[in-house]
Amino acid sequence: MSYHETVLLKESIDGLDVRAGGIYIDTTFGGGGHSEEILKKIGNGRLIAFDQDEDANANAISDERFTLVNANFRFMKNFLMYHKALPVDGIIADLGISSHQIDNAERGFSLRFDAELDLRMDRKGSKSAQTVLAEYSEEALKKMFFEFGELKQAYKISKAIGQHRKAKEIATLEDLKNAIGQFAERGKENKFYAKVLQALRIEINDEMNALKELLLQSLQVLKPGGKLVVIAYHSLEDRLVKNMMKTGNFEGTITKDFYGNEESPLKMITKQPIVPGIEEIERNKRSRSAKLRIAVKS
Repeated sequence: MSYHETVLLKESIDGLDVRAGGIYIDTTFGGGGHSEEILKKIGNGRLIAFDQDEDANANAISDERFTLVNANFRFMKNFLMYHKALPVDGIIADLGISSHQIDNAERGFSLRFDAELDLRMDRKGSKSAQTVLAEYSEEALKKMFFEFGELKQAYKISKAIGQHRKAKEIATLEDLKNAIGQFAERGKENKFYAKVLQALRIEINDEMNALKELLLQSLQVLKPGGKLVVIAYHSLEDRLVKNMMKTGNFEGTITKDFYGNEESPLKMITKQPIVPGIEEIERNKRSRSAKLRIAVKS
């Protein structure tokens, strides 16, 4: 099973600062790239990995120090309590879609295939892209495309979908293109449809709320001095990560103590995000939008 080349592998593992005997969490196991590197460094420590996609089970590592939990990382704290693995020394999250998911036509993540519109990370979930496009009101669709796709024409797109679905179900990518293709700027069609699919994917998988829960739980489970390492791929994710690491809240509101000193449960190590170099982008084009941020628990 082919998974993507791990993005910013050295930089993210260096940022995690893995110590022998520690407990580490890989919240986005995927093909196991990060987990394999962590296991090389933890000695007699423990590594617990999460992935809600059952396809990732095929990559499970046979090692007594390793546990793979087939669940969304939003349930991290509960599973760590169950496995008696608290507190932890480091948490890593690579928020990108795996190449396996993109390259698997039936999952509906890629613009290269006229596949059925699915976009579920967890295929046991009941809500697919088809469901959203068939059942959401035009107002709900507009809100989704504006907030999660950052599409300025969200109102017109949602109206067009509302009209199109009266005559024909929007079941495949081609159906969706027929419904809204008129709004794609010439020469930038792929960028437009990528934003549309991004909005649908975030909505279906409740990605922003799941990320918020992960970040809040990280504050609770990390020991003082523990590292939080996150790779984000679009501005919505990166903004949440940056604000939480800098201020301890999602709004980016700075709080101060009685003496006027800034207070935050985390200290940002990366003043600016670490991004892939030219060589990595040439080798792996899917890395080009990656931003790596690192913080340490105060």
